[in-house]
Order: sequence, then C-alpha cells, then structure tokens
Amino acid sequence: MHIGKSYRLGEFLVWTRRNTYILFFFGLFAVVIHEVWGLKWLNVPWPVVALLGTATAFTVGFKNAQTYNRASEGGRLWTDILSLSRFWGVMSLDFLNNPAKSKELIYRHIAWLTALRYYLREDRVWESNEKSHNKEYQRFFHIPERINSLETELKALLPADELEQVLQARNKMSKILGLQSKTVKYLMEHGELIAPQYPAMQQMMKDFHGLQGKCEQLKDSPYPRQYAVINSIFVWTFCFMLPFGIVHDFDLLNEVVNEPLRGYMAWVTIPFSMLISWMYISLEQVGESTENPFEGGANDVPISQISQQLNIELREMLGETNLPDDLQPNRNIIL
Repeated sequence: MHIGKSYRLGEFLVWTRRNTYILFFFGLFAVVIHEVWGLKWLNVPWPVVALLGTATAFTVGFKNAQTYNRASEGGRLWTDILSLSRFWGVMSLDFLNNPAKSKELIYRHIAWLTALRYYLREDRVWESNEKSHNKEYQRFFHIPERINSLETELKALLPADELEQVLQARNKMSKILGLQSKTVKYLMEHGELIAPQYPAMQQMMKDFHGLQGKCEQLKDSPYPRQYAVINSIFVWTFCFMLPFGIVHDFDLLNEVVNEPLRGYMAWVTIPFSMLISWMYISLEQVGESTENPFEGGANDVPISQISQQLNIELREMLGETNLPDDLQPNRNIIL
C-alpha cells in the first residue's frame, strides 16, 4: 500500500513506459500510411472512433470500479481480523488464571495470522505481480513473506509437535484453528473456563474461520476472466484505431498554418493520439494491478504490517518487553 501523498508523475511514466512505446508505434504507423504511402482511404471516420472510445470508457470504468471493490473488501476483512484479534488477546488473558495457557493461545493465534498471510502471498497464474512493469517496481520495496520461510516464522510460535502437524497439513490455517479449539475444549473440561466463556471463545474461532474463508475466496477467485479479456480487447482496439481517426483532421490544419509547419501537421497525430490512448491504457493497467489485493504489489492491503502490528500488541498484553520492530515503508510502500 502506498502511504505517501501520491505517486510521482515520473514513477507513473516509467511504470507505464512499455505500453507508451507501443502507442508511439501505433501513431507512427497511421501517419506513415497517410503521409508516406498515401493510403488515405484507410482513415477511420471520427464517429466510429468516438463510439468505440465511449464503449471503452464504460468497460474501463466498470473494471476499475470492480477491482477497487475487491481491494476495499480485502481491507475490510483485515480490519475485522485486526479488531477480533485484539479481543482474542483480551479474552485469552481475562478468562484464564493460567499465564502459560494464555500465552499458548495468543502465540498460536499469531501463528494463524502468519500462516494466513503466507498463504495469501502465494502466486496465482492470473495475478499481475510477475509482469515486467510490476516486477521492475518491486525493487523499491520488499515482500516480507519472500524473505523468511513459513517454517522459520512458525518455529518461534508453535511447539515442535504442533509445528510438524501444521506443516504437513494441506490447509495450515485451519489446522492451527483446530489445535486452538482442542486447547479451549481441554481448558473447559479441566475447569479453567466457566460455561459462558467456552461458547464465547468457540464463537470467536468460528468468526476467524469465516474471515479466513472470505480471504481465501478473494485470493482464489480472480476478477472474471471474460470481463478482463473484453476490457483489454476494447482498450487496445481503441488505441490502435484512434490515430487513424484523427490523422485526417490534423492534416486539414495545413490549410490554416504557416511555414515551417505547413505540410507537416499530420505528424502531430502521434503525440496527441499517444496522450489520449495513454489515459485509457494507464487506467487499464491500474485496474489490473488493483484486482488482487494480497499478491504483494505496491497497491496491496498491508497484511504483513497488520500482522506485525498484532504480533507486537498481543505480546505487549502478555507483558513481554523484547518485541519485534514495526515494519517500515520503503519508498512510501508498506506491505
């Protein structure tokens, strides 16, 4: 997530430069056909381009609205995880008169948060994080889950027997919640929890299961491919046809300009078609980079920072003083 005032224009231009090169050749191709080869009958009537541009604007707007909703949904889910995790820490301490068991419940919950964020950072074939423009931008920040392995992180949170069970499980997060439930049941059976407290803690774990499932669904369900494909087709078709639609109008300006521009006004098509097309193509690229809010991109929900924040707060509740440091942003990007 970008936490600065805004992206700099230079960053944005570099991030989109590969598509900008393609737009330049689209404009150059249309002008060469018109001016050099004299095939003016290939010009596209402006109303056709205008109608296509209007349709493209609708599809781009629809996609960006939906991808923003996906990112917003990811943020809401982790806000709920944040608030419920704090309450879990309070319950684990206040319901029990057993500091060792309180620590066990809290550390296991931190392990659940860790396993969840590692799962959400896994790569999916439809994600855009490995595309050249996004991969290049990653040199400005780091993804914490790519530095240490999940096993290394969990070793400090779980006993050896539980760690082995979790690492062998297909769904590591659900396994941790299952171990958590067994511990709560044990505490109930041995009289360390009274009757009203047990269902309260079980309900809390049910809520964690629900939030986990929603995160998994958002991670494993891409933005519908049919909409993504048609949006891309519309945008690139419009960008290709635009210079063919405006080159004739710029050529007419030769009648009203003086030397030395007279006879060369058709070439002005290139920068203006690039400018208009760049707006469409950049919106398409922004939408694509926003639709997967957990992949590790610069615009993602900062699940690593939220997990670290909870790690610190929950350990503070236990009275620990040797706490990990907060994650710091790199170039205004924090994950």
